[in-house]
Amino acid sequence: MSTPELKLPTLPEGRHYRFHAMIKPSGAECNIDCDYCFYLHKTDLLEHAAHARMNETSLEQHIRQYIESQTGEQVVFSWQGGEPTLMGLDFFLRVVTLQKKYAKPGQRIENDLQTNGIALDDAWIKFLKEHHFHVGLSIDGPRELHDTYRKTRNGKSTFDFVMAAAHKLAQAEVPFAALCVVNRANAKHPKEVYRFLVDALGTWRIQFNPAVEPTTFKHNAPGKLDKSNAPLQDSARAKPGHPLSIVTDWSVDPDDYGTFLSGVWDEWLATDFGRIHVNLFETAIAQAAGMPAQTCTQAEFCGKGLAVEHDGEVYSCDHFVYPAYRLGNIHTTHLGDLAFSSEQKTFGMNKRDTLPKQCFDCDFLKLCWGECPKNRLIKARDGEPGLNYLCSGLFHFYQHIGPDVIRILKQLGQLPG
Repeated sequence: MSTPELKLPTLPEGRHYRFHAMIKPSGAECNIDCDYCFYLHKTDLLEHAAHARMNETSLEQHIRQYIESQTGEQVVFSWQGGEPTLMGLDFFLRVVTLQKKYAKPGQRIENDLQTNGIALDDAWIKFLKEHHFHVGLSIDGPRELHDTYRKTRNGKSTFDFVMAAAHKLAQAEVPFAALCVVNRANAKHPKEVYRFLVDALGTWRIQFNPAVEPTTFKHNAPGKLDKSNAPLQDSARAKPGHPLSIVTDWSVDPDDYGTFLSGVWDEWLATDFGRIHVNLFETAIAQAAGMPAQTCTQAEFCGKGLAVEHDGEVYSCDHFVYPAYRLGNIHTTHLGDLAFSSEQKTFGMNKRDTLPKQCFDCDFLKLCWGECPKNRLIKARDGEPGLNYLCSGLFHFYQHIGPDVIRILKQLGQLPG
């Protein structure tokens, strides 16, 4: 059955329209089995068939609509999963062909690929280099820390596979970033993790993502938990390890997270400032200077980062791929209309509008903005629900770096001396 040609959304003149979509071409399927993965369960939750794949029709619809509905000078395609390399090289050769077909004059099309690295053979490396893909490599630190939660499907180490991929990328001079999930284990080793990523892995870009999921995350959508049962900040249930904890055992302890970021900051500032790009550090400095956030988690509003599944289903965010946050399907509604729908605008505004009073009274509100809404699992100290699980750690981090940030901004001429 052919797909109807959907009309281009009406975008008023005089403004630039941009949004980002995370594409899941192989659904939740992956070739490893990380304990902390927030996506593997989507196959069952969304009732997807085994080995689901994005077909040619869905691929072309997505590429056409994604380019059509944006008027900025740059359009970034992000391929994730599961593990997107399971789609094979022929799929991605088709991707770049379709992008050339639909690209607007003067518009720059870019691609990034988040991968565990296992499938990156010589042919893949050649393709990534030739088509200037930005590569993100998932790794959690040196062998012992990496293998704590990132295992093969039969429970064996994945470390050597990732390091082999990093070596191939470096040899071919394909720039790659490290995506490090800060979890309950590696959070206790900030300097060791950071120095490994910079010195042994050899990357100059690092993204730290905190592992935080409620114990019921495989069934209950973010924002839909029983708020009356939420633990108070600093209570035993608001940390991992307690038998009645709100979060999984592998979730990072909020205080350990703050100590981790602070420890990495000190090492980065002493040895690598201006040379190594760490996402949370760069955005903190930019926001302190009055510039926009460089990460969605630290921005005042969200809603500009959708997720597109293999079958064309669209969700409000990569971390909100649950039936409650389904926006529609690109085969029946243009992606641009879904991205700028009233439903999605409300979702984005709620990031700020649903913050508890404790956040609005905080000195670091404009650096944090309550972090990611998916992590708002606990009650503030006065009992108001909706506080971010990581609050105490983030507060410690921002308090720790405050004097350094002021000094940096003075040196850069952003503050009076």
